[in-house]
Amino acid sequence: MPLQYSPYDFDVHRDPYPYYAALRTEAPVYRNDTDDFWALSRHADVLAALRDSDRFSNANGSIRMEPAFWGPQAEQMFSFVAMDPPRHTRLRGLVARAFTQRRVQGLAPRLREIARGLLAPMLERGSFDLMSEFAGPFPTEVIAELVGVPEADRDMLRKLGMEIMYNDEESTDLRPEAVQAIGAVIGYYTDLTIKRSQDRRDDLLSGLLEAADGDDRLTPEEIVGVLILLVGAGIETTMLTMGNLWHAAWQHPDQRRKAFDGQIDEWIAEAMRYEPSTQTTLRTATEQFELHGVTVPAGARMLLVIGSANRDPEVFPDPDTFDLDRDTSASLVFGSGRHHCLGVNLAQLQMRVALEEIVANVADYDIDPDGVRRVHASNTRGFAALPTTITAR
Repeated sequence: MPLQYSPYDFDVHRDPYPYYAALRTEAPVYRNDTDDFWALSRHADVLAALRDSDRFSNANGSIRMEPAFWGPQAEQMFSFVAMDPPRHTRLRGLVARAFTQRRVQGLAPRLREIARGLLAPMLERGSFDLMSEFAGPFPTEVIAELVGVPEADRDMLRKLGMEIMYNDEESTDLRPEAVQAIGAVIGYYTDLTIKRSQDRRDDLLSGLLEAADGDDRLTPEEIVGVLILLVGAGIETTMLTMGNLWHAAWQHPDQRRKAFDGQIDEWIAEAMRYEPSTQTTLRTATEQFELHGVTVPAGARMLLVIGSANRDPEVFPDPDTFDLDRDTSASLVFGSGRHHCLGVNLAQLQMRVALEEIVANVADYDIDPDGVRRVHASNTRGFAALPTTITAR
């Protein structure tokens, strides 16, 4: 039977890794006519494409293939992530002036407060759903704090964020409620940008309003685009990553012990390699090329399979083993090249703070396998529910 792979296939969602192994071995340049994409699955090929932004363009988007997200309109949802130089260079450069290491690290004490506040009632009960009670609310609160969203608006934004992030269990399509929620979030951030332009504070939104390169500044529309990008890049991926970390350690008790004994940074790095929340990223081929004896036409939609690259045995020995002591430096979870994730420091800080606070209070935990539910999306992998019972320290 010929190899068949689609990121929309629910069997792939259940366990994509055998599919990836087959792609790497049998069809390192794979064509799917039905969904209209070409897939690269080997680490060397994915890395080369990520680093070659001249031949592999972001201009049609890089996140999802669905019509709402793919095409020239992608930059409305994904800001500079859906741009090529020189526009990408300009916009990312201005955003980087506001999204500084100092601003991120300065959030650390507040992040710890947020984590403790969310964890307190969960720890007291001894059982909870990690996804809905912590992994979702925590990064939502963190991004609201970073941006400078007033306390009074955060509950409303949290609900809208959940509408956008949670897909229907029977479909990968964006629900009508999610489309409405995206519109409401855009409207909210547009209003907040106008208000903050007249009342600056020490937050990211004020920083974006003030960011300048000579006379060049971000327009209000560009600022709103960056804020919308943070909903997906700053909240959804962090939420799903946290769930994947939790689930992977539960499945591997010996590695969980190491994590709880102090190897938190290694837990984060290895779980993100082993089970990345972002499984794929997209590019458009700007010219015809040949690879592994296959000719790919100009204009082709390229699916770069990060989840497969991170399990390539040519780079990671025994790649299907979850091992906190392995070298993860070649992991592509944050991308590479000019589109390397700008929020990597914030993502790692959030994970570290959350896990430190949990490990300080929890001796061990168990997950009820009957209550585990996965999300279904074409580009991400993670959980909608992880019912957990803890043993307190």
